[in-house]
Amino acid sequence: MGADFFGVADLGPARDFIFRQGGDRIARYSIAVAIGIRLSDDLVDLLPEQDQEGAILYRHNCYEVTNQVLDQIAVRLAGVLQREGSHAFPVPASRRTDDGEIRSVFSHKLAAHLAGLGWIGKSCLLVTPDHGPRVRWVSVLTDAPLTPSGSPMNTRCGDCTACVDICPQHAFTGRMFNPEEPREARFDVAACDRYFAELQQSGGVAVCGLCLYVCPYGKKKEETRSDNKRR
Repeated sequence: MGADFFGVADLGPARDFIFRQGGDRIARYSIAVAIGIRLSDDLVDLLPEQDQEGAILYRHNCYEVTNQVLDQIAVRLAGVLQREGSHAFPVPASRRTDDGEIRSVFSHKLAAHLAGLGWIGKSCLLVTPDHGPRVRWVSVLTDAPLTPSGSPMNTRCGDCTACVDICPQHAFTGRMFNPEEPREARFDVAACDRYFAELQQSGGVAVCGLCLYVCPYGKKKEETRSDNKRR
């Protein structure tokens, strides 16, 4: 259906975290299917220019359109699972449900991490080995008897702090993901949210994405393209 990534995650090891975020209605599911679409490198590479036109193009294609496609895939997959006799809950690709905590009911990057598709980096984004964080995600929660596709991937960030250094709001502390720590130990999400609000209030487009752009695991493809052009 147009997805570039998918994996099946066993949610058991993270049930307490999932319950704290989404309550019983979310924590009752034992399995998540994580689905991802890779973003256009050419559009992501517009982000450091920070001009209005580039921001509009990026937000439309890499955010609005991609989220719609992901939601359609999730709804169709949930329908298949339901017709097979299982419960299925498609979690919207990008829909805030709690303004106070600035979060949704479920973490897509957690599902992708548990499914073995990548690790959660210092940017608090899911980083894939081949395309870095240049992927958007959606999840379908279910009780279907699906076999997990992998296990959490160990971090490969090492000493790199590119995402921490480039953040205009200094919102990242540089700490690696630890399920025992609150999000605030790694990421000041309120600072990020205020930045988007300021962009909108000034007549701009609420787009940043510099942490997504700068990750070396995503820029590998950019460097390969540049090498090919020189040849």
